[in-house]
Amino acid sequence: MWPRDAAAAACFTFDFDAEEVWIGEDPANGSRPGVLSQGGYGARVAVPAILELLERHQVRATFFVPGRVAERHPGRVEQIVAAGHELAHHGYTHTSVTSLSPEEEEEEMRRGLEVLRGFSPKVTGYRSPSWELTPVTLGLVEKYGLSYCSNLMDDIRPYRHPGTSVVELPIQWILDDAAHFWFDGAGWTNTISTTADVRSIWQEEFLGIRQMGGAFVLTMHPQIIGRPSRLALLDAFLGYVKSHEDVWVATAAEIASSL
Repeated sequence: MWPRDAAAAACFTFDFDAEEVWIGEDPANGSRPGVLSQGGYGARVAVPAILELLERHQVRATFFVPGRVAERHPGRVEQIVAAGHELAHHGYTHTSVTSLSPEEEEEEMRRGLEVLRGFSPKVTGYRSPSWELTPVTLGLVEKYGLSYCSNLMDDIRPYRHPGTSVVELPIQWILDDAAHFWFDGAGWTNTISTTADVRSIWQEEFLGIRQMGGAFVLTMHPQIIGRPSRLALLDAFLGYVKSHEDVWVATAAEIASSL
């Protein structure tokens, strides 16, 4: 199903949440600079480092950005677009759609898209801040002229949602850096994986998806993958994926449009 007779596709995506991921969970975090500094690292240090790596490997990625992050860090979003990467919708605030009324969800969709299209008119993709859909989400995606979503875990190949024009680019928790590296400051119960462990997990899943002819969609967060040791992991993994000449490395929008 892939262009250039490729055996599989690969897509590197980044959810540039910055401070919003903590504010969306608890608005009181807006007045906690220590908490917010975790997201601030993503904007201050990680995004420039990630852009440098992507340029060196000649890989175009997809950045899902909440509208309020674009308002807070416009220079970083401008750099992402100027470097040729895809800008995609990740809500206005980083608030789970399952906690919103239909009217509130539409306002999140409309307002976030308005901000993002001020940076790039080519915003065609949507990833929910919660990787979740509601009964109105797909209708809103179509209403606001978006062509694909990347939220569900029910396949390894893109597919079209029945009765709609919306393409789904499936994701998975094992291909999300947060599942392996996220630190829960409230519970202190999780173990932070080593980069060697994560490299093994991602590499094995990549080879399995390649063998099955699917789309390898990797989800990362600048404040997580952008730590120095993990940047080295990303550097090596970009090179590893690109060494497979039968894998088409593309943006999420390019993969969705190939369906």
